[in-house]
Amino acid sequence: MALVFRDTTIITGDPARTILYNAALAVEGDRITAVGPSTEIMARYPQAEIFDGRGKALFPGLINCHAHMTATLHRGITEDTAFPSRLRFPVEIRSLLSDEETAIMATLAAIECIRTGNTTVLEIGSELIRYAAPLVQSGLRLFLAESANDGETAPGWRPGEPVHRFSPRLREEGLARMQHLLETWHGKEGGRIRCMPAATHTEANSPQMLQQVRALAERYDTGYTIHLGQSPLEVETMVRTRGVRPALYLFHHDFLGPRLIAGHCRYLDPAEISVLGTTRSCVSHQPAMAARRAVIPPIPALQAAGCTIAMGTDNNTQDMVQVLRIGLMLDRILRADPVFPQPEDVLEWTTQGGARVLALQDQIGSLEVGKKADLFVLDTRRPHLVPTMRIVSGFVHNGHPADIEAVMVDGRFLMRDRRVLTVDEAEIIARADEIGRRTWQRLRERYPGVPFPFTLAPL
Repeated sequence: MALVFRDTTIITGDPARTILYNAALAVEGDRITAVGPSTEIMARYPQAEIFDGRGKALFPGLINCHAHMTATLHRGITEDTAFPSRLRFPVEIRSLLSDEETAIMATLAAIECIRTGNTTVLEIGSELIRYAAPLVQSGLRLFLAESANDGETAPGWRPGEPVHRFSPRLREEGLARMQHLLETWHGKEGGRIRCMPAATHTEANSPQMLQQVRALAERYDTGYTIHLGQSPLEVETMVRTRGVRPALYLFHHDFLGPRLIAGHCRYLDPAEISVLGTTRSCVSHQPAMAARRAVIPPIPALQAAGCTIAMGTDNNTQDMVQVLRIGLMLDRILRADPVFPQPEDVLEWTTQGGARVLALQDQIGSLEVGKKADLFVLDTRRPHLVPTMRIVSGFVHNGHPADIEAVMVDGRFLMRDRRVLTVDEAEIIARADEIGRRTWQRLRERYPGVPFPFTLAPL
């Protein structure tokens, strides 16, 4: 049976940025089948289930093109220790988690995704097979990117530090994990789940690894991703050990191109911006995390050079509402322009931009007939959103995740009336809190000689 959102405001997100008032949107199965005046749509669907949209607005689902969902474990710690982190523990804290605990922390992030209107997520991690199934159960549209380095690093190595030797064994193991994930999950759930390979760090991957990651992506007709230009240390290391800056290293080894999603791109010189644009490489911009790292990436220059821009969250939080607002502000500061970008521009980066980067522009990114029913419902009758003269601007500048009352993916409600339907939210929150407290205490007890600048809450 069809479902009709009636008497509502529809932010279509189409190329003309059309906004419809007193309108309706019909969903049948996983697709949008009609958009138009409420009276007209209701006449076409007299037996439909009705969603009363008065005082609401429908937005295209937000697309998160760079996430690390198990890093919810880092909340309250690594936001305040720079990048690479000044904490020098011999092991990464997530290595202390069991498979079940890892799945709990990732599911916690999935709940936040849903509550912030985030319907599609590019999750980047190692051994994703450990927690793929619970993420799939959340109902989100997922791109799972299995990530690996073939550089030999000592315990306590931090991203950006030099790597002098590369291991054929690590390369083969990483590529085997990528292929296993692709064979297990790529295209499953009616295409809602897709996978891709990822080279984790520029400085820690050999030319052979880069070439094989790209070849694997082409074999499966998917994208691939890497962290690029994350820190001055990365740039310094690449110049000293490889003789070129990071993006030029990738260019020289034929890793750039329209399938590539380059995450961060914070520290680039004009030559790097030029090659990224000339090769039509895609860039995923994480403005909230960049601001925490005290840097504004050169997004206007990358866009002008020819890169497609998408947005993401990165670590610790999956709040895409925050991403919209901080992305707008950082770009205005960089341009020294109080007018551009407009809220509609950053909304486009997080919807149509993300869809183009993921090669799904004909499926998601806007509310148009024939596209997937991926959307969220905003309660516009909130004290910080009225008067709703320009609801996109009001939401980007003043909106909160709590204003989102329903989320749909593939025509299925993941949240309705502010209640998450696919996950036991209360249980996940309770277990994640216990796991986080216990794991950080365990790490500190195991390595008591490591300086730790914070006082932690008791167990």
